[in-house]
Amino acid sequence: MSTSLTCTSLSFAWADGSSVFESLDVSFGPGRTGLVGVNGSGKSTLLKLIAGELTPADGGVRVTGEVGYLPQNVTLDTGLKVDEALGIAAQRTALHAIEAGDVAEEHFETVGDDWDVEERALATLGELGLGHVELDRTIGEVSGGESVLLRLAALLLRRPDVLLLDEPTNNLDLYARRRLYAAVESWPGVMVVVSHDRELLDLVDQIADLRSGEITWYGGNYSAYEEALATEQEAAARMVRVAEADLKKQKRELSDAHVKLARRKRYAQKMYDTKREPRAVMKLRKRTAEVSAGKHRIMHEEKLAEAKERLDDAVDAVRDDDEIRVDLPYTAVPAGRTVLTLRDLELVYGARVAGLDLHGPERIALIGRNGAGKTTLLRTIAGELAPVAGEATAHVPLRFLPQRLDVLDGELSVAENVARFAPGATNNRIRARLARFLFRGARADQQAATLSGGERFRATLAALMLAEPAPQLLMLDEPTNNLDMASVRQLTTALESYEGALLVASHDLPFLESIGITRWLMVEDGELKEITPEAVWYSA
Repeated sequence: MSTSLTCTSLSFAWADGSSVFESLDVSFGPGRTGLVGVNGSGKSTLLKLIAGELTPADGGVRVTGEVGYLPQNVTLDTGLKVDEALGIAAQRTALHAIEAGDVAEEHFETVGDDWDVEERALATLGELGLGHVELDRTIGEVSGGESVLLRLAALLLRRPDVLLLDEPTNNLDLYARRRLYAAVESWPGVMVVVSHDRELLDLVDQIADLRSGEITWYGGNYSAYEEALATEQEAAARMVRVAEADLKKQKRELSDAHVKLARRKRYAQKMYDTKREPRAVMKLRKRTAEVSAGKHRIMHEEKLAEAKERLDDAVDAVRDDDEIRVDLPYTAVPAGRTVLTLRDLELVYGARVAGLDLHGPERIALIGRNGAGKTTLLRTIAGELAPVAGEATAHVPLRFLPQRLDVLDGELSVAENVARFAPGATNNRIRARLARFLFRGARADQQAATLSGGERFRATLAALMLAEPAPQLLMLDEPTNNLDMASVRQLTTALESYEGALLVASHDLPFLESIGITRWLMVEDGELKEITPEAVWYSA
């Protein structure tokens, strides 16, 4: 029997009562499926339900085979050794004991038939670009991106029948992403991947579009999906125009019918008043006219109702996905003004910055391999980490959007979180700002812990932008992680109009180029160096 994954009548709602799915039926067969949809549509929730991380309110999940799950936010115990994270520590210990001459039966039971587990582990690490990571190292010695790849390596070693990947390229540098792409391309079983990485989604065999609690299937990769969707939307827009024209026609015909009926009534009344015919005949004619008029009116009203229904159906088929409207406050900085100074800076994990000055509305991209020290540098500038030596001085108000989006208090609502950053702002002002970030009405009262990755990003950005004073230096660490493509485009538009200084760490080179980067800095071999735009794609 081929591996399959089936969800039947799946229902799920959050603790606050907000529904995510109601009686969802969906099956995933062999091959790679890209699960797409706007932020908050339930993509990550569906993967968690399949993986058993969440329990459905109703319905169930049936899988033929073992499930492997790579969550959106990978958290590994920093005290674990690499072989423990890979799930092979016990087998390695048994193998080494046997090699040392200990022939206890329990060692052979632990090894089973997997005598080459250590070689397979090293080979898998090498395929993912982690050949330098020794099995006896601790997780605390590897970067966040390497942690993602380690978790993926553990899954590949298990050889599950079904592999679920939730935003797997988050925090991965370009080199690591290419390794991940190769692993995805060679995957032989069932794979469901949630991602905003276009290059990754162009490797899948079909697209499952999750929208309003239902899934629509499209054959081919993401590029083919976009073409098919564009064709659908053109047809839907034409149907709206046809339905609108029909509605106008039905309204006009109903109006004409009312005029004609009014004339008939006036004529019948005139005949009755002038007594030109016998009273019995006039009464009969009047009743007949009224019955006929009623039927005529009902017929036109029914046609009008049908036309309205056709228009509603046509409008529903046209997508008008809300996008975040980031209204950044006025933050202009004069071109000659120094906004940031770094001098003889030595970071806690060893990277060094001899000197750096950021002036006026410069836009600096910070790139480099995973673990090079980009996040450490941003956290040091933001004051979250103390430098070992040297100084990092911001001369203007700054705000830092961290990679892990851990700014929010999960126990508080979205509106309450924003109020923490702007205690002087009125409740009306807070809610007006949140509406621009798609937290309207009751959604502003949603508990932060229940937010999806994209929703958490919007809430965090809203909190930072509403904080007072407004930032004239904005530092972003992997800002496009967890955002759908529509939100990435909107964030790009917002940052294009931002008049302050930008310092952005990202592996998303198309995004960096779209926001008008003026200087490219790379952290490499513990040093911060400036590189040319031409060298960026080669070096990232």
